[in-house]
Amino acid sequence: MEIKKVSSDKKQFLELLLLADEQENMIDRYLERGEMFVLYEDGLKAVCVVTAEGEGIYEIKNIATVPAFQRKGYGKKLIEFLFGYYCDKCSAMLVGTGDVFSTVSFYEYCGFSISHRIKNFFTDNYDHPIYEDGVQLVDMVYLKKTF
Repeated sequence: MEIKKVSSDKKQFLELLLLADEQENMIDRYLERGEMFVLYEDGLKAVCVVTAEGEGIYEIKNIATVPAFQRKGYGKKLIEFLFGYYCDKCSAMLVGTGDVFSTVSFYEYCGFSISHRIKNFFTDNYDHPIYEDGVQLVDMVYLKKTF
């Protein structure tokens, strides 16, 4: 397994990023200001983008795994890498997601705990309804890991 930092041509991973954030103009809000990491193991497996939000706070804005390799531990490996990579400069790491049990429980399994929520985030910021596991997303749930 190898994790590489990507500094240029980040849009080459757009198809994968769209799995986690399905509207390109929303990805454009953070892609260039964020740090991108790509996990390879016999080919591309997962990608993520992390932004600095000030005062030692970093946020995972996007994390996605190639569909054929989901639920095989690649997302967790990438998050563990991020914890190690940012631990010396990070007091807290955030991740925002839809209010869906499977996704929230994944982040809790990775060491995050629920922090707060932004009401109507998905309905206010996307030009179409967003669904995950058959549930329409309305509020964004933020989870936090402190270091």
